Amino acid sequence: MSTPAPDPAPGQATPPPADPLRRAALIATAVLVPLVVVLLVLVNVVGRGSEEEPDAVAEISGTSSAPRAELPALPVDTPDITPEADLACPALMSQLPLELAEETSRRVDSDSPFAYAWGDPATVLICGADPPAGYVIGGPQTLLVSGVEWFVDTTDPDVYVWTTVDRNVPVQVRVPASSDSAAPTALSPLIAGAIPYVEPTPGPMPD
Repeated sequence: MSTPAPDPAPGQATPPPADPLRRAALIATAVLVPLVVVLLVLVNVVGRGSEEEPDAVAEISGTSSAPRAELPALPVDTPDITPEADLACPALMSQLPLELAEETSRRVDSDSPFAYAWGDPATVLICGADPPAGYVIGGPQTLLVSGVEWFVDTTDPDVYVWTTVDRNVPVQVRVPASSDSAAPTALSPLIAGAIPYVEPTPGPMPD
């Protein structure tokens, strides 16, 4: 049995009645805060568990080129680096793609930093190559691709050698004979933008 509240002393204000809604809100807060904390802990634990789950790996269908690290280093012979190559080639090398004509780049073993390769059998680029022997201005072995003039040597039945003849530093691209011209075609705009243009001059006579 509850005891009635005493009457207020003369001159003392009557206290306001208890607010049942405020009391309910306090109770709800006292219950919800621990519940939210527990839920946050569970989410963190479950989330970390799913990230460490080895089976939670997306499946990738189809085939792809081998990563660069999985291909052995390719020996590449290069000429001595000229001052012109030292100035012009870094701009080109910094723009070369990791994938060219659907072939992934691979490491090279070379005395020059201006050599690059893709795929197996490899397509090989050398910036600062020797001028192509046998080049004749306007000859039948020249091709103009995206503003770059190439001399294409097909005397080797296994490898076609494309060499620029209108740049102050020759760029050579060795392409497997089984491939098409996709690699030099894709590289031409990069070469045109990175290596300065010069008027073509006849190449040395072949040995």
